[in-house]
Amino acid sequence: MSEINTDVLVVGAGPAGSSAATYAARAGRQVALIDSATFPRDKPCGDGLTPRAIAELNALGLSDWLSGRARNLGLRAAGFGQELLLPWPGGSLPAYGGAAPRMELDEQIMFIAKAAGATVLEGHSATDVVMDAGAIKSVIVKTETGTVTINANSVIIADGARSQLGRKLGREWHRDTAYGVAARGYIKSERHDDPWISSHLELRGEKNEILSGYGWIFPLANGEVNVGVGTLATNKRPADVNLRALMNTYADQQREDWKLSGDIRMPWSFLLPMGGAVSGIAGTNFMFIGDAAGCVNPLNGEGIDYGLETGRLAAQMLDTETDFTIAWPAELRTHYGYAFSIARRLAGLLTVPGLLPKAGPVGMRSRTVMKLALRVMGNLVTEEDSDALARVWRTAGRLSVKFDDRVPFPAADVRV
Repeated sequence: MSEINTDVLVVGAGPAGSSAATYAARAGRQVALIDSATFPRDKPCGDGLTPRAIAELNALGLSDWLSGRARNLGLRAAGFGQELLLPWPGGSLPAYGGAAPRMELDEQIMFIAKAAGATVLEGHSATDVVMDAGAIKSVIVKTETGTVTINANSVIIADGARSQLGRKLGREWHRDTAYGVAARGYIKSERHDDPWISSHLELRGEKNEILSGYGWIFPLANGEVNVGVGTLATNKRPADVNLRALMNTYADQQREDWKLSGDIRMPWSFLLPMGGAVSGIAGTNFMFIGDAAGCVNPLNGEGIDYGLETGRLAAQMLDTETDFTIAWPAELRTHYGYAFSIARRLAGLLTVPGLLPKAGPVGMRSRTVMKLALRVMGNLVTEEDSDALARVWRTAGRLSVKFDDRVPFPAADVRV
C-alpha cells in the first residue's frame, strides 16, 4: 500500500507515542502508530519507573504486567560518607516504584495501543512531511519495500530527542539550558532483587575527581541491574567526559558492594534535552510529545512518566482544540512550567565547578533535607498536594519563570 489515510498519525511507538495512540483510539478515533524499528527493540534509558510512571502505566492497564516486574520502595542515596534510605512519599501517587528494561516495557505499551484499536506499523520510518498552509498534510514514510504516504488530520510526534521530523518542522533544542548526557548498560548482580534503587551522588572519575553528576544502579529482578552514569552540561559548560569509560569506572567501584560479575553488556550513551528547552513543538495540526518536546526532568533525567503523561494530554487535546500552535505549549507550561523552570535553574547551578563538593556533604548529612530533595527531584509534588513543601515549590516556580530568558516550551524561538 503506497498511501494510507487516517484521522490521527502517531510517529514513534515509545511510551509517549503508544500512550497517545491508546487514548486517541479509546476515544473512538482512527489511529495509525508507526515506528522505525521492529519490536522488541531497545532504547537507552535507566529503566527506572517513578511512582508517577507507575500511576500512568496502571491507568493504561498494565497493572498485572507490572506485578511480575521489579518493584522498589524508594531511593538509596549514597555519597560523601553517608547512605540514606528514602521511601517514596506516597500521597496521591503510589507508594512504590519499579523498573523494567525498555526492550520489554515499550513493547507492552505498544500492545496496549494495538488492543485499543490503533493500527501499528513497525519498520516505518517517518522522513519528511508535506505541508499545506502551516498544517501537515502528509507524512512520508520509508519502509523496506518502498515509500508510503500517510495522510492524517492530526499528527502527534514522539520520535525522540533527536527528532527526525523536528528538523523538518523547525523544532529547535536550546542547549544554553542545562541538558543531560548519560550512559547505561546491564550487568549481572547477586543483588538484582534489592528493594531500593540506588543513586550515588558522589560520582568520581578515574582520577578520583568529583563530577557534577551521579551514578545509578536499578535492580531489575531478572539477574541483572541497570547501571549507568549521568551528568549535566550547557553550551558554556560542556560535559568533558568519556561516558562509557566513566560507566565502567563506576561499575568497578560498586562491584564488590553490589556483587557484580562479568562485563557490562549493551552499553549505550545518549543526550537528553530537559525542562522544556525546545521551541517549535506545535503547529496547526501537530504536537511534539515526550523527549521530542524536551519533557525530561532536569534534576534526575526521568522521562518515561512525562512521555506517558504528555501522550495522554495530547490525545485529550484532540477533542478540545482545532489549532495546536499556541494551545499545546500552553498546556505543557500549565502542567510542567513552574517545576521545570526552577528545576533547570537548579540543574544549571550543578554544572558550576566546585559547587557539588561543597553542597553535597551538607545535604547528605540531613535525612529531612534529602527526603524533601527526593520529592522535588522526582517531581512528586502533585496538583493535589497542599502541604508546606508543595506551596514553597510552586511559589519558587512562579518566581523562577518570571526571570527566565526563555520560558519552558516557548511557542517559538522568542525570548521573554
